[in-house]
Amino acid sequence: MARLIIAEDSAHMLRLLEMTLRKGGHTWTPCTDGAAVLTAAAQEVPELFILDVIMPVMDGLTALQSLKTNPATAHVPVIMLTARGQSLTRQQAQESGAALFLTKPFSPTELLTAITSLTQPTP
Repeated sequence: MARLIIAEDSAHMLRLLEMTLRKGGHTWTPCTDGAAVLTAAAQEVPELFILDVIMPVMDGLTALQSLKTNPATAHVPVIMLTARGQSLTRQQAQESGAALFLTKPFSPTELLTAITSLTQPTP
């Protein structure tokens, strides 16, 4: 079980993410924009972030860049989850330090597998 911070501005997608995370036994803090993610991470650093790319106030790529330049959160893996599967967006996410880029609609099984893989310590 991992502790996550998720950022998703779509209520429908947030419910789907929460059902998936619950199925995996994970706990999470939901946020609706990147600025809220940074605030939540300042209070408690999670084991993993899941960020939507397109959000109001602060988009996911900007939040990712802030997380990766902050020494307190730079080591935490980030999964980018977006309806924008464009190669430029994917490249920007990878260059900014995203561990994984998933396109919506996503496979709940694939997401749970990725969370487990990214949050388990390596031997």
